[in-house]
This record gives sequence, structure tokens and C-alpha cells, in this order.
Amino acid sequence: MGAMTMPATPPLTDQIAARLTDALTPTRLDVVNESHLHAGHMGDNGTGESHFRVEVESAAFAGLSRVARQRLVNGALADLLANRIHALAIRARAPGE
Repeated sequence: MGAMTMPATPPLTDQIAARLTDALTPTRLDVVNESHLHAGHMGDNGTGESHFRVEVESAAFAGLSRVARQRLVNGALADLLANRIHALAIRARAPGE
């Protein structure tokens, strides 16, 4: 019998993008892996997927404070933030801002 292999996990950037798309229906979304900028620093787990920057534009942010917007993003990524993402920089805005 051959060895069983686990299906490959999509890159974390793809998982972040999919979750934010599902949660916020963005009109613009950029997810950037900045882990290479932090290699060897605290929080670098050696996977090359620990530090990210997201820029997201969504109508869901209209009328919300900066903190409320960040809470929506963090909520969509809660389990990834708890287990796989060490740092996440967020720029969240509503269309037209």
C-alpha cells in the first residue's frame, strides 16, 4: 500500500483573502506576505507565513470607527490569528475614502 498524503494547505495569503472576501465582500483587497521582512525576528516561526499586511475596502466599513473596522477583520481571521498569524497590519476603508 502506498503512503497516504495529506492534501496541500493553500498558502496563508489565499486563506486570508478567501475569509475576508466571504466576510466583507470587498471592492478591493490586497493581502501581502511580509514575513521575509521579519526573518529571524521574534514571531518568525520559520514557515515564511507569519507577518501579513491587508488593505481592504468594503461597504461594510461605512460609518464605522477604525477600531470597529479592525475588529471585523480580526473576527474573520480569528483562528488564524490565534494559531498561525503572528502579526497583521490592517488598512480598512469604505469605498470613496
